[in-house]
Amino acid sequence: MARFQRLIYALALWAGASAFWQPAFAETTIKMLSFDQLEGWEKDNHEAALTAFLQTCRDLKDPDWRALCALAKDQDASAAKGFFQLFFRPVLIEDGKPALFTGYFEPELSGSRHPTARYRYPVYRQPPEAKRTDVWLSRRELLNSGVMDGRGLEIAWVDDPVELFFLQIQGSGRIRLPDGSSIRVGYGGANGHDYRSIGTELVRRGVYSIHQVSAAVIKNWVRRNPVAGEELLNHNPSYVFFREVSKVPANAGPLGAMNRSVTTLRSLAVDPRYTPLGAPVWVEKDGADPMRRLMIAQDTGSAIKGAQRADIFFGSGDDAGAAAGKLRDPGRMVVLLPIQRAYALLPEDY
Repeated sequence: MARFQRLIYALALWAGASAFWQPAFAETTIKMLSFDQLEGWEKDNHEAALTAFLQTCRDLKDPDWRALCALAKDQDASAAKGFFQLFFRPVLIEDGKPALFTGYFEPELSGSRHPTARYRYPVYRQPPEAKRTDVWLSRRELLNSGVMDGRGLEIAWVDDPVELFFLQIQGSGRIRLPDGSSIRVGYGGANGHDYRSIGTELVRRGVYSIHQVSAAVIKNWVRRNPVAGEELLNHNPSYVFFREVSKVPANAGPLGAMNRSVTTLRSLAVDPRYTPLGAPVWVEKDGADPMRRLMIAQDTGSAIKGAQRADIFFGSGDDAGAAAGKLRDPGRMVVLLPIQRAYALLPEDY
């Protein structure tokens, strides 16, 4: 690497040293690892990870990240692994809870720009009063009080309330219109209530065991039990609003929390209280189909809470949804942080 590039990087690190990101809670434990402690590191496609990193690194504002992004843009694809090893250190951040990996995807729903006998369930924009408060009406109150009626807040209407519920969980999707065109929607806000898992509620009721629950199983149960199913959906008071993002290219992924397209099997939704958005994250997912790869923290989710909690983006469409819906695996995630940031997080007696 050119000498002046090293100098720029060093100066940027010094300039940002007083503004380090810190994990949110005192009970967090932090341990620095070496790259040879990352299982499968040598075998990964680091070039693909670098491409995903470049998708959002331009939006990182802190000086050390900006310097790294400038360097990343100059890297040859063949030098990707060396780039990560030279300028980052693996940091294991834990909060005492076991690691859990789940999956998410971009669903496609059938809908219309106008309500009809078939298309009866509205996809809403966020009303202005919901933006002015931390916690607004619950799902049940919002849908049953008439507060949304007659205000022109509908983006579209869809034909299945269960698919609409899961669209809110995913946070983005496509609505296929009768003429074959589609509307792309992305996260546009929420009502501020904490997310409650309806899958966990079915397990609590004894309907299924934890190993039986998947998105497909939940959908089928709600459709077989329409009255009890509606009540189950209302068990989750969180409600997500959308915005139209149809200008995103059709061949690109949906927009994540950084307002950039996410990448199939390289983008990760994380809890930003523990993992900074835009950071590379080494994923060691165990289970039936083990995964060892470098991903980028480019998204968030209302159900993604904890230092070792992550949601893997599986792509768009039914096949991606089937794969994502089955995923509920243990493992470990290790955040790659710029060198000086990594050392600054360590306890004094490390």
